[in-house]
Amino acid sequence: MLRGTVLSLCLAAGPGNCGTATLLGYADLNGWAKDDHAAALRTFVRTCADVRRPGWEQVCRQAEDEPNPRAFFELFFRPVQIDGSRPALFTGYYEPVLEGARARTERFGFPIYRAPAELAGNRPWLTRKEIDETGALEGRGLELAWLEDPVDVFFLQVQGSGRIRLRDGSLLRVAYADRNGHPYRSIGKEMIRRDIYKSHQVSMRMIREWVRQNPGEGRELLHHDPSFVFFRAIDLPPDLGPVGAMNRPLTPLRSVAVDPGVIPLGSPVWIEKAGKSPLARLMVAQDTGAAVKGEQRADIFFGTGGAAGRAAAHVRDGGRLVVLLPLADAMAALAEHRP
Repeated sequence: MLRGTVLSLCLAAGPGNCGTATLLGYADLNGWAKDDHAAALRTFVRTCADVRRPGWEQVCRQAEDEPNPRAFFELFFRPVQIDGSRPALFTGYYEPVLEGARARTERFGFPIYRAPAELAGNRPWLTRKEIDETGALEGRGLELAWLEDPVDVFFLQVQGSGRIRLRDGSLLRVAYADRNGHPYRSIGKEMIRRDIYKSHQVSMRMIREWVRQNPGEGRELLHHDPSFVFFRAIDLPPDLGPVGAMNRPLTPLRSVAVDPGVIPLGSPVWIEKAGKSPLARLMVAQDTGAAVKGEQRADIFFGTGGAAGRAAAHVRDGGRLVVLLPLADAMAALAEHRP
């Protein structure tokens, strides 16, 4: 009865974050019956209790010992496709593993920082260029670790988390702590604008190589992005992924970053990604990203290390995103917006 109904739906945060949405049936989700719903449920349970929304407590209790994962999602959730002003765009991200040191050395001379006290309640703060050129963070004991070059620092900030292999063989795991409040600006797009590379040539590897070969111009290029990310050390078993915006470990190809102004964190999200390596599976909105904005925008977590990084780097595809809302939420929204 509800399938195909179009409504104006505020998913996450009231006026200004509303979109036109369509209620779907599970038969409308391409590949739904073939997915591993048990894997999706394990990822969902990891953050379910952290969701503070009406009706979720019962859902979480049921999820803890659900013998039929597919039936669980079909019983408690309704698929809702949100129509945004921009076409769907899926990208990928990962947790890099980098070489580094606790103290500055000749090899490791570029720091990642903890957040300074004055950052609290003071945004936007200094830009990336201002931080680099004024030395505002130097000599204050805020250095968490030192990396080999500024590109390692930059891409660690873009990914938001990482593992740093220290000189004694131990691993330091770092996670996003805060940012300076300036919007993210794409270095790849700037290289295209400057006619350094064509759009099909831009990748993390190409950016890294160009900056290393052109250190002066390269540092200036990195300053094109005014945003700056601060980190914190975290203690996690090596078999667990990095923590996302919900402060819980992410699951490769089951956790996804979304725009929380549109999609509530913790929500199951059905992803249909097109491209050379199409993907249709149920994921969970457990992270956010500075470049992830809009109803049909998502960043898929691919895992840890080089192979995950290479896979993530090649993802820039269309498709569609469908959020699964608790049945009560979908019904209430329908009643509220019924003509």
